[in-house]
Amino acid sequence: MNHLKTFVLLAVLTALFMGIGFMIGRVPGMLIALAVAGGMNIFSYWNADKIVLKMYRAQPVDESHPNAVVRTYVADTLQMARDAGMPRPMIAIIPNDQPNAFATGRNPQNAAVCATTGLLDMLTREEIRGVMAHELAHVKNRDTLTMTVTATIAGAIAALANFALFFGGGDDRERPGGIIGTLALMILAPMAAGLVQMAISRSREYEADRVGAEIAGDPNALASALQKIEAYAHRIHNPTAERNPASGQLFIINPLAGKGADNLFSTHPATGNRVRALMELAVKMGRPAPRPAPVAPEPRADVQRPATTSVPVTGDTVRRGPWG
Repeated sequence: MNHLKTFVLLAVLTALFMGIGFMIGRVPGMLIALAVAGGMNIFSYWNADKIVLKMYRAQPVDESHPNAVVRTYVADTLQMARDAGMPRPMIAIIPNDQPNAFATGRNPQNAAVCATTGLLDMLTREEIRGVMAHELAHVKNRDTLTMTVTATIAGAIAALANFALFFGGGDDRERPGGIIGTLALMILAPMAAGLVQMAISRSREYEADRVGAEIAGDPNALASALQKIEAYAHRIHNPTAERNPASGQLFIINPLAGKGADNLFSTHPATGNRVRALMELAVKMGRPAPRPAPVAPEPRADVQRPATTSVPVTGDTVRRGPWG
């Protein structure tokens, strides 16, 4: 159903693009806008992973890392990738106190999965496995490709809207809807494309939850991890994400503190909805009912967390997690 929903939403984007081209009434403007947007997104497709990894100061790690927590994280991620029949991904850690994770890369052969130091410090081993299985699911489902295609069409729609005044041809009265219609097109078309893009992103998150739970074999662990991550994200800032909010959709939970519900402007589903879906899946898999996910109390400003992963932290002060 999620694959069908993604297909339908992509079809809506394509139809919107063609509709704008019709309203503008000029093929050259449509082709130029498509070429510009396509070129920008092709560049992003081949280089976005490198840009994001550098932006977040991601540091590759392997089985020889001196810290036992990191070695376990690497071993578990590689084992789940092998069990899922996937190529070996690059595994990295990000020096950030906010527990979170993301995957990037243009295909499974060139993929990277990353966890923050906060995630490794605050979650249990089973919860970390659940989170990384979710990220491996994004890689397996080729979500990077899906989102790149979506971004290409959405970018073309925005470019067409910007070119509308220049490629409409003739007098404003000759355009469908006149100048009012053109102005409405410039404002509403990119907004509509952005909403569809967000809907596709939310659909991909639900699918990655399902596939990730199957890879790890424990939907309850992922559900518990999502609850913990969201709770901590509300009070531990991610400075890099704050400076680059467009990268927020990469993470398993919105690093900008998240939203309380599935709304039109959210790139992430409501965590409560995701947890309910995972619990339903757990029942189908015959897993026992989960225990409530414990979350540490509000951290004191005068307590400095030891860096258990040997990676510099971001400066936020929080308590140590339950393992490592």
